[in-house]
Amino acid sequence: MTATTARPASRTPQRPFGQWPVGERSLLTSVLGIPPLAAVGLAFGLTALGVFVDLQRIGTVGAVFDVLYFSGCVLAMTWVRRRNLFAPLVQPPLLLAVAVPAIALLGSDAGAGDAGQTLLAVGAPLVNSFPTMAVTTVVVLVLGVVRLVLQREKRERRDGERPARRDREVSSRRPSGADRRRTTAARSR
Repeated sequence: MTATTARPASRTPQRPFGQWPVGERSLLTSVLGIPPLAAVGLAFGLTALGVFVDLQRIGTVGAVFDVLYFSGCVLAMTWVRRRNLFAPLVQPPLLLAVAVPAIALLGSDAGAGDAGQTLLAVGAPLVNSFPTMAVTTVVVLVLGVVRLVLQREKRERRDGERPARRDREVSSRRPSGADRRRTTAARSR
């Protein structure tokens, strides 16, 4: 005789591969999405790193910033949970408006100078990074719309809900109750 030991049940439900609820998925349906704060933090961290590296390297934002900013925003949009798409959708322009001036002020000596020098230290990187922000915003919006369309939850109609347009068209082609009684009575004769 062999003794078998029962393993205790896990507290977290084990789901088969790719069986996460639609609202919890990332862009890849088999991968659980990350919380919105983590997604925004990822994009902010990569953007800040890009601004800092380029300011130290060439004195203004450049190629390293462009790549890290774009990558951070796109990764945030693809990894966030589907139900939390709003923050990554609106983050590219907001992220640029907050991260670039903050890092530019921290990384330069313009804070001790006059107002004109401070405006140039903050304004030049913002103006130089506008095309990157525009392209990144468009790509993130397209990804967001694609996720909203492709990852829709299939809704079942509840009692009392109005039927969808297609259901109304089908039901309008069906005979009414009085018409059905007449045809049934005619057949039985």
